[in-house]
Amino acid sequence: MRLNTYQFRDSWFIAAPAPSVFDAVTDLARYPQWWPDVRSVRRIDDETAELICRATLPYDLVLQMRRAEQDAPAGRLRVHLTGDLEGSLAALVHRHPAGTRLDITQRVVAMKPLLRRLPVARPLFRANHALMMRRGQTGLRRFLGPPVAAR
Repeated sequence: MRLNTYQFRDSWFIAAPAPSVFDAVTDLARYPQWWPDVRSVRRIDDETAELICRATLPYDLVLQMRRAEQDAPAGRLRVHLTGDLEGSLAALVHRHPAGTRLDITQRVVAMKPLLRRLPVARPLFRANHALMMRRGQTGLRRFLGPPVAAR
């Protein structure tokens, strides 16, 4: 694997119904309301949005996300990424008795010059990503409200 290639896998448990989780993760315009690391979202067209993200390290990532698949009944979402990261992001929403599990897989190549020039900082970049994802999970939990009662 090249030093500027990354693969991330995250699983989030959200104590909310699967349709609510799916709706929240497909509504990019509302990301800044619940995900503090997503600083802004600008709609480009019906299938594409531009996001500006900044986690803990002092640099922004500018990403264009273009919808490739959005299948609510199957709980599948996939987008193509271009900009500072190029590749794909796929999400699968699984129903769970106490809520929902959201599995997220990202396969990207870093295009931002800073990320390409500092391969020795790769562990820092990975840690930065992990912190961003943790804040996203926490924010989505708060956004979707109190836990679902166990059945």
